[in-house]
Amino acid sequence: MKKTVLITGAAGFLGSHLCDYFLSKNYKVLGVDNFITGSSKNLSHLTSNSDFKFRKIDVTSDFKIDDSIDFILHFASPASPIDYLKIPLETLRVGSLGTENVLKIALKNKARILIASTSEVYGDPLKHPQDEEYCGNVNPVGPRGVYDEAKRFQEALTTAYRTFHGLDIRIARIFNTYGSRMRVNDGRAIPAFMGQVLRNESLTVFGNGSQTRSFCYIDDMIEGIYKLLHSNYTKPMNLGNPDEIALIDFAKEIISLGSNNNDIVFKPLPVNDPVKR
Repeated sequence: MKKTVLITGAAGFLGSHLCDYFLSKNYKVLGVDNFITGSSKNLSHLTSNSDFKFRKIDVTSDFKIDDSIDFILHFASPASPIDYLKIPLETLRVGSLGTENVLKIALKNKARILIASTSEVYGDPLKHPQDEEYCGNVNPVGPRGVYDEAKRFQEALTTAYRTFHGLDIRIARIFNTYGSRMRVNDGRAIPAFMGQVLRNESLTVFGNGSQTRSFCYIDDMIEGIYKLLHSNYTKPMNLGNPDEIALIDFAKEIISLGSNNNDIVFKPLPVNDPVKR
């Protein structure tokens, strides 16, 4: 019999690609989302697939899943600074209330659960590169604190469920990822730069552009998540591309793909924005 995987945040960038991947691996997929940041368009190609079911659910509210679940991938959460600065309370609730609701479903079904954590748990790191033993440099009351602390609490809560209940857990600390289905206006570097080039606007670079990121392509990230889920590793695991690029160099690369030789405009670096990752 086919195993069933529950994917929260199924209509999001990562979540929708996970739905595709697990269906291609011959799983049944139950996707849930409340569309607060996700889009039904990301799942429209799956409506005729008999192995895919979708329910519109806010995981921070009480809800029931009657299906028997073998695996859970908890990816429900705003992930862009534009989103979590706009909806800070929802961001905190999905990392806390939402996570516990999903953990209870995992416990009831004796299902293995993988939670989507983030490189943001390291804050503006003082150690490079950031290994999983590094505890981070996070400002809990800064503008990014609602996301950083929601994910840190999510990790602590999930680990407590393993310690106290013996739940089978996996924790993926996801670094910068890019690919199809990203929203042009979601505020992250790649879609922001590309959108500005397509609209023939100046590219916005914060600070002097020397801050670095390491961008991982969506297909590689999804494969990494799948492999982590099916591994025996229960501690947090960094997933991403280890090769860094300065954002100023990345902006110039995106400009070179266009035909208008767009200008670059420099703006102040946002508070607590990591300068190296």
